[in-house]
Amino acid sequence: ILEQAALAIQANALESAARMLRAHIASQPNDVPALCLLADVQTRRGRPDRAEATLRQTLAAAPDSVAARQSLALLLARLGKLEEAAEHAVLTHQQQPDDVAAMGVLAMVHNLLGEQEEAAALYQRIIALAPKDARAWVRYGNVLRMIGRGAEAIDAFRRAIGLDPTLGEAYWGLADLKTYRFGADELAQMRVIERRSDLSAEDRSHLLYALGKALEDANELNDAFECYRDGAALRASPSADPGQVAPFVEHSIAVLNASFLTSRAGGCGAPDPIFIVGLPRVGSTLIEQILASHSMVEATMELPDLQVIARELCPPEARARGKTYLDVLPQLDAGGLEAQGQAYMRSTRIRRKTDAPLFIDKMPSNWAHAGLIHLILPNAKIIDVRRHPMACGWSCFKQIFAAGQSFTYDLAQFAHYYRNYFRLMAHYDAVLPGRVHRVAYETLVTDAETQIRALLAYCGLPFEPQCLTPHRSVSTVRTVSSEQVRQPINAGGLDSWRKFEPFLGELKSGLGPALDAYAETPP
Repeated sequence: ILEQAALAIQANALESAARMLRAHIASQPNDVPALCLLADVQTRRGRPDRAEATLRQTLAAAPDSVAARQSLALLLARLGKLEEAAEHAVLTHQQQPDDVAAMGVLAMVHNLLGEQEEAAALYQRIIALAPKDARAWVRYGNVLRMIGRGAEAIDAFRRAIGLDPTLGEAYWGLADLKTYRFGADELAQMRVIERRSDLSAEDRSHLLYALGKALEDANELNDAFECYRDGAALRASPSADPGQVAPFVEHSIAVLNASFLTSRAGGCGAPDPIFIVGLPRVGSTLIEQILASHSMVEATMELPDLQVIARELCPPEARARGKTYLDVLPQLDAGGLEAQGQAYMRSTRIRRKTDAPLFIDKMPSNWAHAGLIHLILPNAKIIDVRRHPMACGWSCFKQIFAAGQSFTYDLAQFAHYYRNYFRLMAHYDAVLPGRVHRVAYETLVTDAETQIRALLAYCGLPFEPQCLTPHRSVSTVRTVSSEQVRQPINAGGLDSWRKFEPFLGELKSGLGPALDAYAETPP
């Protein structure tokens, strides 16, 4: 039965797999492999709460099960519950200290916690034990680039390609450095491999994006666009509903109106968090590094904690009926709002590695929760970073994201998403004037000192000259801009999207008023 269920999962026949597993578990309720498979199915079907319950049930019945504990650690990490994920990952590693899989889970959790040096050390052990594991070399390379060891990252990606020439993720690792240029021999090899009929969709997609980057660098624009387009088509999720964002924005505007927001006094008074929000690929990493150059500010990473709070404010049964935290907020009094703010401060504590009084949460999609931030953390700062929506849309379209951001793989969906982001932030400008500070990337890179001084003033920080040269103090960068922000602030690449403008009609026509008004600063 378990073998049949596993085959059904591989074939994406998830309902069939679930039926087989439930029938089997009914007669053998403590079968750990079956319960782990069921949790996997539940996760794949978008029911992580059920998967978490299943794995906790499994561990209660079999507390020594390494497989169940590993699965729970991975799931908790995906859900943003990193402190508990770390506890399970450490226990698993202690149970099997020389097990490569256990080390891999712990390395992943270290990486998510911003502990890249610890992750790199574990990956070194993994490749020492399994030197022919191409994927381990790729993961090692990704960590190396974050901590500024670019040459070693290139070597790791090349080693992965040498071990498995069909591993698309390794080619993308090189391309995603943004500064790497493929040679003629590498380009020829990539073209040959991409034509193979036995290439998986995942490998093909990664390879197509890398090819797109190589061809763009060679100024072969038509072929480059076709590669990006075909790679994106393989990543676009048919289950992703681009229409979900509009009802959420409508509901937010209806609930979080001026009267509601001004009548809800409360929240946690901690001034520590600085939220940088917006769309991906707008220059938010540069803003992060400017602020992190200040002696009073620590850069953490794109933290999932606010999204965990937003999700768990609404009970699972209500979420199953399509409800969100917006349906719960009116029921919270001042004490309830304060409790949620304190929960955020507690859960983010593990990510803070210094004694700096302020820290940055750079999760872009927190734009959707700006009203929630205001209510539960009224003294937190919110910085909305903008870039020309054509430049932003094109940059997102040719980028592979680790998770989420499914709207970026379709130009029309991106335009729809951007319009709704633009509309909700305009609402907050109107009902909470001055609450959100806006930074236009184009203005920042052409008039850096003026914009940086205004940014620091908004954050209540005294001017420090090192904030004008953030590239000199960059240490770890956990986003795809890791190499770019190690360069001095410059206006290079502002209009690089324009050479692809003939291919971007769907994006341009879909942006509506945001196309021209994107950088407007609220009065």
